Amino acid sequence: MALQRDEVVRTALRLLNEEGIEGLTTRRLARELGVQSPALYWHFKSKRELLDLMAEAMLAEALPPDREPGPDRWPEWIAADARAKRHALLAYRDGARVHAGTLPTEDELPAVEAQLSALCTAGLRPRTALRLLLTVDRYVMGWVTEEQAWQQDAESQERPPFPDDALRGLPLLREAADVLRMTDHDADFEYGLRVLVEGFRAEIARETGERAPEGEPGPAGEPAPEREAGAAREARPAGAEDGLGWRHDRP
Repeated sequence: MALQRDEVVRTALRLLNEEGIEGLTTRRLARELGVQSPALYWHFKSKRELLDLMAEAMLAEALPPDREPGPDRWPEWIAADARAKRHALLAYRDGARVHAGTLPTEDELPAVEAQLSALCTAGLRPRTALRLLLTVDRYVMGWVTEEQAWQQDAESQERPPFPDDALRGLPLLREAADVLRMTDHDADFEYGLRVLVEGFRAEIARETGERAPEGEPGPAGEPAPEREAGAAREARPAGAEDGLGWRHDRP
C-alpha cells in the first residue's frame, strides 16, 4: 500500500511524544513506517515542511478552520484562540518547539484572511491586524516553550526552585514568590494575554481616531482615541468581568 501523507504526520507526532524533538529524525521516522528515507521526500520537500504540517495537525482540532471571527467580539476570539493553541501544544512533548518557526500552510491562509478581515472591520489597518495575530501567536509559542522546559526541569530537580532561604533579605521577590516559582501557569498566562489584548484595544482606538475627520474633538475637547478609550472604561463597571473572563479591578 502506498504511503500516505497523513500517516507520516500521525507517526511523526507519535514519535515526538516518545522521543522528543531531538529523536525525531527522518531516518527514525522512515524506519518506523517501514520505508527508506528517500520515500518520505515524495510527500515532504524538507524536514521543515514536515514540521509545518505537524504543527498544523496539532492545532487542527483545537482551531477548526471553519470558525468565524466577528469584529464585534475580536478580543474574545483572540483570547480563545490563544488558550486553545496553548493547550494543544502542551498536549505534545516539545509541542512549542515543533511549532516555532513554522509558517501557515496554503490551507491555513483563508482562515488568517478571515481573522484579518474581522480585525480590520473593528478598526485596525491590515499591517497592524497581522502584527496583532503574530504578537499573540509568538507570545503563546514563547510561553509554552518556557512552560514545557520548566516542567521538564522541575521533574529532575531534587530541590524546589527559589526556596525560602534563597529569598531571605529580598522582600519584593518574597512577596511575588508564587510568580517567581511559576506556581500557577494558567493565571500568569492569562495576565500576559490580557495585557496584550488591552494594548491592542488602545491601538484600535488610536488608529480609528487617526482616520476620523479633522475638527471632530470629543465632548470636552478630547481627541478621538482618548474619547473612545474613556468611553470603554466608563462602560465597564469597577470590578466587572469583560467577555474574556478578566476582572479589571485586580493587578
